[in-house]
Order: sequence, then C-alpha cells, then structure tokens
Amino acid sequence: MPAAAQEPVPAGQMDQGRIDHEPLRGLMINRTMTVMGWDFYKSFSEIWQALYPESQDTLTVVERPTAQYGSEIWVNYLDQTVFHTFLSPARSRARDESRNAVEVVHNNIDIINAQRQFVQDADLGPEEM
Repeated sequence: MPAAAQEPVPAGQMDQGRIDHEPLRGLMINRTMTVMGWDFYKSFSEIWQALYPESQDTLTVVERPTAQYGSEIWVNYLDQTVFHTFLSPARSRARDESRNAVEVVHNNIDIINAQRQFVQDADLGPEEM
C-alpha cells in the first residue's frame, strides 16, 4: 500500500518522542575484540539469561585490549558504566569474572532505575540522572 494511502496513526499510539523510549529492549550488544573478550561476553550473557530471562535491560559489553594489563572490560547500561574490570591474559579467569559481573551489573541497574524513578528534574533528561 502506498505511504499516502495509509490511514493516520491515532495520537495515542504514536511515539511521543520521549528520549527514554526504547523500541528494542533486552538486547546484549557485544563490542569485544579478542578471544578473551568473547569468552567474557559469552559467559556473561549466558549467566545473565539464566538468572534474568525476563530482563528488558539493554546492555553493552565493551573491551579495550591493552599490552600491559590484558583486556579492559566494562558493561554499560543507559550510557553509564555499571561494571569495569581488567582481565589478565589467562582466559580461565573470564568465566569467574563474568559471574561476579552479573551480580554487580544487576545491583547497579536496580540502583539506577530507583534513582530515575524517584528523582524528577525538569532540567535533566532521564539519561542524565
């Protein structure tokens, strides 16, 4: 059907342009670069899905390899870092660290969501809280 022939969407069903509106929720984005980063991401996402299968939180796992420390890993939620660590080159530590990361990330997400719920400021958008 041509775009001009479509019926208009009622105002109540339109996206109101809210900055905190997220049509794709519950995604886990992998921005790792090395095998060690992939191991961390895979383990983290498996544990997260097992513990929180109904989660609608979108998370980004980011890695920055370093020559001195192995890999720097952090997890972001709503443009905020909720977990940060350095992984040594020993790949076996990635699974243990990801277990710890799931707990820390979940607790920090709860804190962020509580703050966003109780703090209302007309001058700040929800992502700035």
